[in-house]
Amino acid sequence: MGSLEGEVAVAHCGKNSFDRSEGFGERLLGQLLDRAHEMPPQLIAPLVAEEVRLVGGRDVMILLQDYGQLLLVPLPGQGLTAGDPLPIDDSPAGEAFLHVSAVEQPQDDGVRMYLPLLDGSDEVGVMALTLDSVDDDDRRLLRRLAGLVADMIVTKNGYTDRFFLARRRQPMSVAAEIQWSLLPPLTMVTPQVSVAGIMEPAYDVAGDSLDYALNDDLLHLAIIDAMGHGLNAAMLATAAVGAYRHARRADVGLAGLYAFMDTVIDEQFGPDNFVTAQMMRLDVTTGHLEWVNAGHPAPLLIRDHRVITVLEGPGTLPVGFGGDTPQISTRHLQRGDRVLFYTDGLVEEHVHGGELFGEARLTETVERVGPASRSVQQMVRALSHALMQEREGTTSDDATLFMVEWRGGSASHLAKPDF
Repeated sequence: MGSLEGEVAVAHCGKNSFDRSEGFGERLLGQLLDRAHEMPPQLIAPLVAEEVRLVGGRDVMILLQDYGQLLLVPLPGQGLTAGDPLPIDDSPAGEAFLHVSAVEQPQDDGVRMYLPLLDGSDEVGVMALTLDSVDDDDRRLLRRLAGLVADMIVTKNGYTDRFFLARRRQPMSVAAEIQWSLLPPLTMVTPQVSVAGIMEPAYDVAGDSLDYALNDDLLHLAIIDAMGHGLNAAMLATAAVGAYRHARRADVGLAGLYAFMDTVIDEQFGPDNFVTAQMMRLDVTTGHLEWVNAGHPAPLLIRDHRVITVLEGPGTLPVGFGGDTPQISTRHLQRGDRVLFYTDGLVEEHVHGGELFGEARLTETVERVGPASRSVQQMVRALSHALMQEREGTTSDDATLFMVEWRGGSASHLAKPDF
C-alpha cells in the first residue's frame, strides 16, 4: 500500500490502536494541506471528518462563533455531527474558546476533545471530536490539525456564503451586511500588543465601524461612528474606512490622515454629513501612544483592572466638517495597560426611568468585569454583554467597543526556528 490510508491500515494493530506519532502526523497534515488548495468549500467538512477518522476520531463537529458572540454554532456538512448551538459561557466548547486551550471531557465511550480554531490569533470557533483515549501524540497532532482547519475555513470563507450563514442566528440588515464585510479580524494577539473589538447590535449595526493594522512596530487604529442610521450611515462609514485605509497605506501621520478623511467625506457627502472618529497610533516597542479625537467620547486608560484616568485632550471637529486642524494628544503607556475606545451609543443609551447610562456606570462595569478577564477578547466580550444587561437590552443606537493592551518587548524570537 503506497497511500497514507495504507499506512494507517498497516499501523492499525487493533480496534483502538492508531499511529499518531509525529512523523505520521506530519504526513497526514501535509496531505490535508495538499488536497485543500483546490478543494471547493462544501468539501471541507467531509475532508476534515475523514482526516479525523484516520487517527481514530469520531463524532466531529466544527463550531463557529455567532455574530453576537454568545453561541458556538455547528457547521453543517457531510461527515460532521449535527447538534444544537452551544453557549460560550457555559459549555466545554465555550471554555476551550474563551481560554484558547484544549479541553478534554471524559465520557463513557472515550474522551471528548474541544480544540480552539485559531486563524493566527483570531478565534474562528472550536473543533470537537471523540477519541478512545488521549496521549501527548494525540494532543500535538490535533492541535496542529485544528490550526490547519481554521486556516482552511478562513481561506474558503471568501468563496462561499455557507460559513457566514452558519454564524447567523437571525436576519441581518443590509447596513449590517455592509459593515461586517468591512471589518478586519476582531481579535489580534502578539507578544507586544493585543486588540479586540465587538459591535452591537450585531444584526442591525449601521454607522459604527473600526479598522486597524500592525505595520512593523506601529499599531494603527480607527474607530468610526457615522451620523444617522440605516443604509445611509453604512455608506458614510464605508467611505470613511476606505479613506482611512488609503491614507494609512500612504504612510502619512495622524494630521495628514485626518485631513484626507475630512476632505473625502466633505467632498463626497457635503457639509450636512459627518463622521465622528478616533485615530490612534501606538509604538508597540516603546508604548508611545498618540491619537486624534474627532468628536468621540474620550478613551479610558485601565491599569490593574482599574480605570485610572480618562484620556482627555483637545478636541477636533468631526470628520467631514471641512478644514479643521487636528489636535494630537500623546501618552506613554506602562506595560500591561489597556486602553478602551468606544462609541457614544454605549453611554448615551437611556435606561429605565429616562436616565442616561453614562460614563460613571461604564467605569463601574469595567472595574467589575476586568478582574475575571485574562485576555482583551474575554474582557471586551464580557464587558459588552454586561453592559447590555445593565441597559436592559436596549440598543437604539450602535455601540462599539475596542480595546488595546500593550505589553512591549520584542517578538523577534518567533522568527527563529525552534529545533
